[in-house]
Amino acid sequence: ANLIAKGTPTKGSASTDDKLKLYGLYKQAKEGDNTTSQPCSIQWETKAKWEAWEKCKGKSKDTAMTEYIAEVEAQTEKFGITPP
Repeated sequence: ANLIAKGTPTKGSASTDDKLKLYGLYKQAKEGDNTTSQPCSIQWETKAKWEAWEKCKGKSKDTAMTEYIAEVEAQTEKFGITPP
């Protein structure tokens, strides 16, 4: 994941949706199901992160971690990310 966060993309950059997908899988893998209350709509960034995590609800931590690793690999390839 450090490669994604600090690496340099050579084929464009990740969209907000790409980043949120990783965020949701990461939170699910680390903490399990989202039990926090939904933030108000005016907090758009917080709400987007909450929704990304909520989409992963019901996945086991192991499944979320496996999907997270696969998504990191896919984004590394898609965006040509090189190590920092």
